[in-house]
Amino acid sequence: MEKKQYELCLEILKRFQKAGILNDFILIGSWSAYFYNEYFAGTKYLDRAALKTRDIDFLIDNPAKIKHEVNLPELLGDLGFIIIYKGEKGYIKLEHPDLLLEFLVLEKGRGIDKPFPLPKLGINAVALRFLNFLSAKTIKVKVGDFYVTLPHPANFALHKLIIFQRRLKEDKAAKDRNIAIEILKSLMNKGESSVIKQVFSSIPKKWQNRIIRGLDKTEDRNILAILTSP
Repeated sequence: MEKKQYELCLEILKRFQKAGILNDFILIGSWSAYFYNEYFAGTKYLDRAALKTRDIDFLIDNPAKIKHEVNLPELLGDLGFIIIYKGEKGYIKLEHPDLLLEFLVLEKGRGIDKPFPLPKLGINAVALRFLNFLSAKTIKVKVGDFYVTLPHPANFALHKLIIFQRRLKEDKAAKDRNIAIEILKSLMNKGESSVIKQVFSSIPKKWQNRIIRGLDKTEDRNILAILTSP
């Protein structure tokens, strides 16, 4: 992770905190893995330099609970962020030469094929499946003088083992799979194998089967042994 990317990310989080909206967001994607460093203190963990990414994804699991009206394009405009529109539907992203911000919500029922409006924030969001897996179990890590909400590492890693199989680009799929496996290994080294099993057992059988299929393509049998144990 380049220093200037981290400093910019930190400034974004600080502004969200000051505006009273940081607790409305769950930071997901590779930046979650970056900030897990504190959770795994004292345990062998990923080389954070390998987690370099331009994309920052924020999950809003309950948009109705947002209390403060904060126009995000205006809040971040002086940092160099501009609105860009993704696809024919007009999904909004906030783009900077170093970072790209996207906001996500849970897809419910039959789903929607258009942007989910977030008028209090001056943006819209993408509705995606499987995201409730990330919001089901979260942790808070200290970043500077405030706390950021992240998916629990077990949820994050198992979620990656589902979605990497949906990736169209092989290199990104491999990156997702490898990060997931390394985080699960770190949890095992931390003595949290039972947490991995607990999270795995809590999800639908269809999702479990996807995860098993994903791990079958690797040579790591220790994780499979944990997931398939009685």
